[in-house]
Amino acid sequence: MFKSLFNWKVLLNLLVAIGVFVGLVWLTFRWLEYHTNHGQEIPVPNVVNKTVHEAIKILDDTGLEYEVDSSKYDPKFRPFQVLQVFPSPGSRVKDGRTVRLKVNPKTWAAIALPDVINKYSGLAFQRLEQVGLKVGDTIYEPSIQKDAVLRVLFKGVEVKPKTKLPRFSIVDVVIGSGPMRNIAIPNVVGLTVKEAKALILRSKFEPGVVEFEDGGKDESDIVYYQDPGAGDVRDQGMQIDLWASKKTPAELRNKIDQLNSMYRMKVDTALPPVRYEEVAVEPAHIEEPAPAPKKETPKPEPAKSETQKSTTVKPTTSTDDKTKTTGSNNKGTAQQPAEKPKTKKEKVIIQ
Repeated sequence: MFKSLFNWKVLLNLLVAIGVFVGLVWLTFRWLEYHTNHGQEIPVPNVVNKTVHEAIKILDDTGLEYEVDSSKYDPKFRPFQVLQVFPSPGSRVKDGRTVRLKVNPKTWAAIALPDVINKYSGLAFQRLEQVGLKVGDTIYEPSIQKDAVLRVLFKGVEVKPKTKLPRFSIVDVVIGSGPMRNIAIPNVVGLTVKEAKALILRSKFEPGVVEFEDGGKDESDIVYYQDPGAGDVRDQGMQIDLWASKKTPAELRNKIDQLNSMYRMKVDTALPPVRYEEVAVEPAHIEEPAPAPKKETPKPEPAKSETQKSTTVKPTTSTDDKTKTTGSNNKGTAQQPAEKPKTKKEKVIIQ
């Protein structure tokens, strides 16, 4: 077996196989060098501070590809000025390598206007500043939406949400100042429903319910009645209801009278006006309770001596004596007041 391995034919075939393998490897590397330009390197030219058009022309002449990045605007540099190159200038790269150029754009990148319509003005201003827009003039306009954003203006022209605007642009904002008061209601009787709605909107009111006599929705029908009536005064934003028909108002006189009895209140001017007088109301008198009488304590009588106790009481005068006394007193010119009867004293016998 080992003897057969050293046969000259086997050795020849082995050498031929090794030669073929080495040749294939050599050819592969030569092909790669040719395809990748191995050993052929080009220095990156310095195009910083040049315009982007000049930089592209230089890179094309040297056989290098380019890629432009202009996403961030810097007002310190000129528009379309090359600010940075990658790989850095002087680096050696192969022919066909892509070089990235950072270029200053002409102006700020455009941004979409956020939807701030009908939003509160304070939140709307904050949202506009967050996306990079500056609020210029604040214009107030009568509207039922008080302190709400009605429109956004850019250079005097109204712009809709999601419109692209340059960053840091100045926009004007129209804000509602509240409804107008006591506006005269227009007369829309005799107009078509379409014309009546347009006139109502121009007069700062809102179209209300439209009742068609035939049950349809043809806006070419003629308005024969409205509520509130023409000439009344209402605040801005109030709704005006309409009644429409294909007939003329003269043909609908009975219907109009019926509506008048429902929506028009008649005032009787024959009655005298009611007068209101103010009546003064006296406060209720509260009687204070009378103070309770003070009770007088009787004074103690002085003690009597034994001599006073033994004295007898004087006898009472008789009726005849009283008559004589009275008769003698009447003879005088002046009648003396009667004396108070004296207290009877009783005899006390001490045993």
